[in-house]
Amino acid sequence: MPAPELPPPQSTLPEAAARFGAHVLAEAAARACDIKTVTGGPPRAPSVPAPYAVSVPASPAPDISTAAVPAPVPDLERILRGPSGLGTAGLRLISREQLPTPPEPSAATVEGRPIPGLYYHQVAEPDPVRVEEVSRRIKSWALDEVSLYPEDWEEQFDGFSVGRYMVGCHPDAPTIDHLMIATRLMVAENAVDDCYCEDHGGSPVGLGERLLLAHTALDPVYTTEEYRAPWSKSLHADAPRRAYRSAMGYFDQAASPSQSDRYRHDMARLHLGYLAEASWAQEDRVPEVWEYLAMRQFNNFRPCPTITDTVGGYELPADLHAQTAMQKVIALAGNATTIVNDLYSYTKELDAPGRHLNLPVVIAEREGLSDRDAYLKSVEVHNDLMHDFESNAAALAADCPIPTVQRFLRGVAAWVDGNHHWHQTNTYRYSLPDFW
Repeated sequence: MPAPELPPPQSTLPEAAARFGAHVLAEAAARACDIKTVTGGPPRAPSVPAPYAVSVPASPAPDISTAAVPAPVPDLERILRGPSGLGTAGLRLISREQLPTPPEPSAATVEGRPIPGLYYHQVAEPDPVRVEEVSRRIKSWALDEVSLYPEDWEEQFDGFSVGRYMVGCHPDAPTIDHLMIATRLMVAENAVDDCYCEDHGGSPVGLGERLLLAHTALDPVYTTEEYRAPWSKSLHADAPRRAYRSAMGYFDQAASPSQSDRYRHDMARLHLGYLAEASWAQEDRVPEVWEYLAMRQFNNFRPCPTITDTVGGYELPADLHAQTAMQKVIALAGNATTIVNDLYSYTKELDAPGRHLNLPVVIAEREGLSDRDAYLKSVEVHNDLMHDFESNAAALAADCPIPTVQRFLRGVAAWVDGNHHWHQTNTYRYSLPDFW
């Protein structure tokens, strides 16, 4: 007797929406001051953690109450407007005609020029008051709390402009404290990349061990009392581990258990991508283009937009975050933004010692194209990823019209736009090749 034929896979998005129902609609308004923040009510700032122990207890969830989705206010016009490219109409909760036209960035505040032909959305300059305060706080944290870098790295730290970066990527963050959650993690991630992998003494040799031990600063080791002490001491052994330990402590105080676990998972993905790239360096091998793009889905910016709800002061429920369609949107956002980095850092990496893999370099090598043609093809790859991101996000917004899903998708789109703006305008780090 033949085996019965299995039915085709069905989207579980409608089921998830029905399962959460009114509960999620209410939670979208109440959890961590989501709607209160939008309407101008007092947000709940993240609590400051004590020195990070093996595990930090999560703050209790606030009471759930019902509230209607409010009308937009001017300060959050950019967030409620959402992305503006092809296929993004479904990401907006209100029509464009209801919103005022945002001011164009002035020539006095915008430096650098966008890559010709690159598909992106122009955004306003980040709030300078917030930028200044985040920049002050992150430098104090780096120097006083984790001893992140020696004096001769100070110019590079300042030139990274991480405060401007994070304020631009998280325009709906209710407070400076919420912005600092993302800023510490970003700095810690870059410390690991620089010190373990690239610019400041990094090497592919032994990278797996270094990454594993650093990851235990994010994902604590549960072992016997005899061996717990040396592990705990190891978390202070170098700047990357100190930074991971401290930044994760702050994050755990503000995040729910599922948000923390989500972040740890995405950091494991990142570390796996680091290891793939390191293996190619040890083998002195240029991967195939598809292999490189597969690596870039792991070694990319994904941990940053995936925490957009924590930084925004609310939570996208775990079941909705784990949906295949949502995971695809987040992956495409990470892929597109990482190719932006490949394109803007192209000349910087060419000037650095050794061979740095980026998409133009891999395409030139594997497809026999000139440097210029490979670069221009990489722009096309980026644009395709951006269009896929926006069309998939719009479809998901239409299939799952839950406020937290809508807001999360807008937050990820805002991160994509802010990431490009920072790369375009950070002329301290980046300059474009002469291909036009």
